[in-house]
Formats: sequence, C-alpha cells, structure tokens
Amino acid sequence: MDLDTVKARAGPRQFSPKDDMPEEYRKAATRMIQFHANSEVMGGYLDKAFTRMAPSLDRKLACTAKTQDEIGHAQLLYRAAETLGVKTREEMLDELERGDGKFLNCFHYPVSSWYEAPMIDFFVDGGAMRRQATLKSTSWEPYAHAMDKVCFEEGFHVKHGEDILRELMRSSKANQERTQEVFDTWWPRILQFFGPMNSESTHNDFAQQVGLKTVSNSELRQAFLNAYIPKAEKYGLEIPDEPRIEYDEENGQYRVVEEDLDWDEFWTIAKNDYEGSYEQIGSRRQRHEAVSWVREAMDGWEQSSAGTTPQAAD
Repeated sequence: MDLDTVKARAGPRQFSPKDDMPEEYRKAATRMIQFHANSEVMGGYLDKAFTRMAPSLDRKLACTAKTQDEIGHAQLLYRAAETLGVKTREEMLDELERGDGKFLNCFHYPVSSWYEAPMIDFFVDGGAMRRQATLKSTSWEPYAHAMDKVCFEEGFHVKHGEDILRELMRSSKANQERTQEVFDTWWPRILQFFGPMNSESTHNDFAQQVGLKTVSNSELRQAFLNAYIPKAEKYGLEIPDEPRIEYDEENGQYRVVEEDLDWDEFWTIAKNDYEGSYEQIGSRRQRHEAVSWVREAMDGWEQSSAGTTPQAAD
C-alpha cells in the first residue's frame, strides 16, 4: 500500500497487521506507540515511590494497584507496537534501559513528597485521558484496541488522584499551602505534557495525515485547560501567573500563552539530557538488571521444555 492510499483511507481502526503498510507508516506508528509504552513504564516508577510515601494502608494499596496497571498498560502497548514488524518488545525495552528510548516530560522529574501524588495522579493522568481517549480512534487497530482497556483503567487513576487532592485541600492550612507550592512547580510541566506547539512538532502533521493522531497537541492542551482550570479552582488551588492563561469570554475557552513555557528545558528533556533523566533512566536500568535472573530462568525453562507437552501439576 502506498502513502497516498494510506492517507486516503485513514480513519478509526482502519489498518491492521493483515495490511501491507508502507515503511513510513510502520516506523511512525512504532515510534508513537513505543513512546507511549515507555511513558507507562516510567510513570509506574513514580507511583511506586508514592506507595512508600502514602499516609495510610488504603492509599498504599491504591498506589500499588495503580503501579501494576501502568506496567500492564506498557505490556499491551509494546505488543501493539510489535505488530508493526519494526522492533521487538525486547529491543524497545533495551533502548529504554540504555537511555535511547523517549518518554513523556513529566516522568523525567523525580518525586520527593506525597503532595506530588495528585499532580501526577489527577492532573497528569487527566491530561493522559484527554489524549488517550482520542487514540481509541487511531488508524492502527491494535493500538486502538489497547486503548480500550487503558482508558477504562486510567479513569480510575484520575478519580484516585482527585480524591487525594480533595483530602489535602480540605485538611490543615499547612497541607493546603504545601499542595499549592507543589502545584506552582508542576503546573508548567503539566501544560507541556501535550508536547510542543503545533508549529514546532516534528511528527504531528504526518501522524494526523495517516490517522495515527486525530487531535493536535495545542488542541489537546486547550481542551485540558477548559476542563481542569475549573477543577483546580474548585479545590482551592490558585492558577499561577506564569505561564499566562488567557480566557476568551466569547467562546468560553482558556488558552495558555505557549511562548511563556520553558521550551528549552522541554527539548533538553526530549533528548533524555535533563539532570533528572539520568536518575530516572538509571533507576530503570538498575531494576532491569536486578531481575535478569528471572529472565534467564524463564529462557532456560523454555529451551529445556521445547517440543514437550506440559504436564499437569502434582
């Protein structure tokens, strides 16, 4: 299938492994899904940290369950990426370990306090839901199928984060002030979650032309602002003065002045060259090496049992 045919046919769940897709499409889809899968893995490390910080057993259990969900999402997405025939799951995981795999900006920042939990679990995951809901209509069918399960579970994650925010902002004055301080720090990062401005995005136009994406970065950012500024204010958070947020009364929409965002830092992060990136990727590498014996044992079992019929357990 040539690219012109792909662009003409592009639509929700239009293409599958049975289709002979052009190399440009397969590489673009692999890059996009691999980025998403990597982000699920690295997001799980933040939730793992929150498990230790959580102030109650119930919160610890919820954070543990969320971590399991995120790693499960990653496995679904790596498998969806494999169906394109460009890279194997093992190759993609090795790239992440080496520091070659890209992932979302918010997961490059290590967390150090429980007050950051709602920043990730409510605002970042809320942004993810905005983006992922549109991907249920992506043109690569295995990716869209994975999004059905991912979006269902992410909805619970957002409610989990909202409940933490509600609890903090309805408790002591000290907790409210600390949550506001953390929100001030995370707010610009959250707005950059959706990626660069349309004019600066390298892959956006092609991804939309072939149906991999259905909504642009700037459109997703605006939709997030319209939904989440009222929610932040509902719980008593004040929107920082920078970056500037403009409100169009005629259309009832918020818009961030995108030039106010620190895009130099964003592009440094995009190259995995941010100071926090080394810590996060190093943590991933250590954990990958720590369980190498499990992979070796499983490989050994597969080799020794090749060609045999599994026996019932005693």
